[in-house]
This record gives sequence, structure tokens and C-alpha cells, in this order.
Amino acid sequence: MHHADAHTGPGAPPPRVTSGEDTVELRLTEELLTLLGDDGPPVEASPDGGASPGATPPPAVRRRGDARADTSGPVGDPATWGPVPTPAGAFRLVRVELARDLAVISRWMNDPAVAAFWELAGPEPVTAGHLRPQLEGDGRSVPCLGVLDGRPMSYWEIYRADLDPLARHYPARPHDTGVHLLIGGVGNRGRGIGSSLLRAVSDLVLDHRPRCARVVAEPDLRNTPSVSAFLSAGFRFSAEVELPGKRAALMVRDRAHRAQL
Repeated sequence: MHHADAHTGPGAPPPRVTSGEDTVELRLTEELLTLLGDDGPPVEASPDGGASPGATPPPAVRRRGDARADTSGPVGDPATWGPVPTPAGAFRLVRVELARDLAVISRWMNDPAVAAFWELAGPEPVTAGHLRPQLEGDGRSVPCLGVLDGRPMSYWEIYRADLDPLARHYPARPHDTGVHLLIGGVGNRGRGIGSSLLRAVSDLVLDHRPRCARVVAEPDLRNTPSVSAFLSAGFRFSAEVELPGKRAALMVRDRAHRAQL
């Protein structure tokens, strides 16, 4: 996959809705708050990745050591891994639902700071064409929204790097797990939030995927803020790798050394 990380994020919702984009984001926030909160019927993941009534409500914020191995598919189900506390607030991953999330993810993809590296600018069908193969695939890559203190503010892909074309370009090890990240909007740029969330998500991967010894990422070498964020999150720079369409920095977070980094 040809992606890098754009560290941007939306600010607080405006007191008055004045555009279609604001309406989409406000509606999305309300839907996710209903899904994640204590009000209304509890929800569980349905076979198609959506939510259905009648299950146990989401767990309280987990502490390190409470994690359980997730064996549901090549990556697992990141929606069951949180929420977790971070310096930026309570964070969790929610599996993408195309009907609910396409508009806001497409809008983020059209942010020039994101489009420069993800190269998915354009109308919603462009983003849908990127999401649908993951949603309908075998679980090797799981697209998620990142929700911080109840507000969707980032897009993530958690994927099996050893089963990805990336594995042709570096010495992959079994169960290597990769992450792609973008933070949508400008409100969270340059505040260290990206580093906090990268550390939290890589910890979640290592806590819930016990056979995974390394979390890897391949941001574009030109994306200096992204590379810096990975370094601050405990990743090490492993190598420069030539990928289709970009020269990337191979970033690695090792299970064996995560307590020291």
C-alpha cells in the first residue's frame, strides 16, 4: 500500500451547522457517540462489521495487562481492543462502515496535506474504491476510525505486513503487523497527538496479537512530521525501502524493546 501519515485533526464542532460537510461530521459524531456510549441499547459487531442490538456494552477503559489475545482473522478485530487511556484522552478504534463513514473519510482524503501522500483525493467513489476491497476482503487489512474522547478524528488501517505486497520489499517476519494513519483536519497538528496514538495503537497490537513480535510502518521519507511521530512513539528507523510510487522509511516497534522506547 502506498500511504504515509498526515498529522492533522478537526477542531471542536461549530455551534451552528452551516455546510453539508459540517452536517456529515456532526451526524457521524452523534452516531458514534450512540454506538460507544451508555445511552441506548448495547451493540455488538454484526457479521458485516456493523453494529446490532442486544450485546454487552463496550468495556470500560482497559489498563495494561487486561488484554486478551484476539484470534478473529489475520489481524483480529481492533474494535474489541479498547478503549484505552492516552495522554490525549480516551481512544478506541471502530471498524469502518461504508454507509456511515465514507463522507468524512473522503473529506479527509481531500485535505491537501493528506492527499499529497495518500493520493486518494477526488469524489467519494475514489475513497470507496480504496475501502471496499478491505471491507470485503479476508481480514488482512482492517480499516478503522480512531475515536478520541467520543469524537472521530483519524483513519487507520491495521494490516498483516507479512501478507501484504510490502513483504516483497523488506525482510518480513511471520505475523508482522503494519499500521497506516491519517489524522483528519488541522486542529491536532503539531501537538504530539499523533505520537500518543501511534504508541497506543502499537501497544494494542502487541497486547492482542501475541504472535506479532513487531509493528511496522512505511511512511514516505518526505513526510518528516510522520517519521518524527513514529520515532517519538517508540518506533526505530530500520531502513530506507523503495516501494511502488515512493521511497519509504521502514519504521519498526519491537515487542522486546517497547518498555525501553
